[in-house]
Amino acid sequence: MKHHEERNVRYDSTLKIEALRLKGIIQKFPNHFHEHYVIGFIESGQRKLSCKNKEYRIGPGDLLLFNPYDNHFCEQIDEDPLDYRCLNIKPEVMRKVVFEITRKQDKLIFKQPVVCQCEQVKALKELHQMVMQEEKEFNKDEVFLFMIEQLIEEYGNWETDGDQQEVNSDIDMICAYLEEHYQERIALDDLCTLTGCSKYYLVRAFTKTKGITPYRYLETVRINQAKQLLEKGLEPLETAHQTGFSDQSHFTNFFKEFIGITPKQYQKIFIPNDSQTRRSRYEDEGSKN
Repeated sequence: MKHHEERNVRYDSTLKIEALRLKGIIQKFPNHFHEHYVIGFIESGQRKLSCKNKEYRIGPGDLLLFNPYDNHFCEQIDEDPLDYRCLNIKPEVMRKVVFEITRKQDKLIFKQPVVCQCEQVKALKELHQMVMQEEKEFNKDEVFLFMIEQLIEEYGNWETDGDQQEVNSDIDMICAYLEEHYQERIALDDLCTLTGCSKYYLVRAFTKTKGITPYRYLETVRINQAKQLLEKGLEPLETAHQTGFSDQSHFTNFFKEFIGITPKQYQKIFIPNDSQTRRSRYEDEGSKN
């Protein structure tokens, strides 16, 4: 039985956040991370979620809180397709909002990725709807600020710039190398030469430390870089070339697998247009790309 899928996304230029809705989705999302915060909830459907190597069963009413670089993946538990909504907030935007609310310069870290049957889902749902409907009134700003305030108060922790966790220097070196050379074809031998480790030891140590394999880390870096290029208006074909993908088809499939929408759909949220066109922009877009 084929489910009708909707994959919609909006960017709010006032709050500087993205709202994403995935409805009728049955796909798995592979182990990956985002460079931004994700605050989300499930409207319907149940999923098995793994975040930072801990497993959760999530469903309607549960709040999801992912910090930047929290590795996670999820898959269906039953036959019901997923209806999922979330807000994506870049670290610099979150830092500014957190400072407005708390006067703290420290980095916000959510203590847990899942809050079962959370009261804040109601406010999140309201705010998500406002962004999707392109609400212009400033009650949207109020809901956003009060919601973030509540989340900080109940689920927030702080990481000062001085107390970054001690990380294995070899793993750090590999991450830096992948972030710098993501446009190139990289072999596992290159990483072994860099660290002097055997292939098995390197892959095992990296995965244990980061919760994600070196290759999955590279893929995620490429996708995150691609998002930035698409935001600036670069065409998907050129974006694919500049981020190390072998061809546009490979890039489109990866992007949809990681982000839930196609590169073209993602890019369109940053193109100014009249509101009528913007509301209908994503109808059946997924089938065209």
